[in-house]
Amino acid sequence: MYDDVLDLYADADRRLPDVDPHGRLMILSCGIALHHARVSLAAAGYEPAVDRMPDAGQPSLLARIRDRRARPATEERLAAYRSMRLRHTDRRLFADGMPVPDEVLTQLRVAAEAEGARLHPLQQQDVVYLGYAAQGAHTVGAHDARAAAELHRWTHRGADAPDGVPVGTVAGAADRPVPLRDFGLGDEAALPPGTGDDTDAVYLVVATVSDEPVDWLVAGEATSAVWLTATTQGLVGSPMSDVIEIPGARALVRSLLQPPGQPQLVLRFGLAQTAEPPVSPRRPASDTVTVTERRTIGEGV
Repeated sequence: MYDDVLDLYADADRRLPDVDPHGRLMILSCGIALHHARVSLAAAGYEPAVDRMPDAGQPSLLARIRDRRARPATEERLAAYRSMRLRHTDRRLFADGMPVPDEVLTQLRVAAEAEGARLHPLQQQDVVYLGYAAQGAHTVGAHDARAAAELHRWTHRGADAPDGVPVGTVAGAADRPVPLRDFGLGDEAALPPGTGDDTDAVYLVVATVSDEPVDWLVAGEATSAVWLTATTQGLVGSPMSDVIEIPGARALVRSLLQPPGQPQLVLRFGLAQTAEPPVSPRRPASDTVTVTERRTIGEGV
């Protein structure tokens, strides 16, 4: 049967070739979309079965989802579905004096492991080295004219663009333990960073044992699971991909992992300030989903 099949394809035309030369982040983002699809199906009462990388002759076909059977949605699944609509990136400084509880970190780690990945919370002494990695990534990126041009296009998509990173979602300069990417905006970054200091932020490395495209996909699913769990616990966060994009920075992050693993993304979480920040636009479903006579084909972002 094909009527109940969802195929997920990577859209290579949307990859940033200089920022993401191997397609790691493109496939990871598709993994996030895959997990979101699974969460949506589960909330609707279905039990999705996933076949990852199902056809070696079609490398852009990343996953195939089938609905095996219906089952009542649990409150946990419904909460995950609701958090999909609430979660967003917050690059501002996090509130002071409000550390993330250990029991919440345990929930985040369990969420990642359920997806076949590992989640490594960095200890305070390791955060110092993550700061070095971020500073190094910023320096290298600033001297890569082609990558800088790609980021400029991505942050200047226009007010009506359905994607990109608007300047209003990028926090201005602030004194932080780990500097965040400014996307080359400098003084153009329009989001006030706030009054916190990020000393209570937690930095989590999403890692896998191997480093193949299927691992990048799984890392994306784990990232989604962690982020949705964090949202249900009242946390906000932002991804740090620059320390993965730059080989030297990634090697430094890899050296922090025990047990050893392959870092795929760094996540930063904490307690939000009171006001909601501006949100980045999201592409409408009509841009990414094509319904055919026999099956539904979804394109990754």
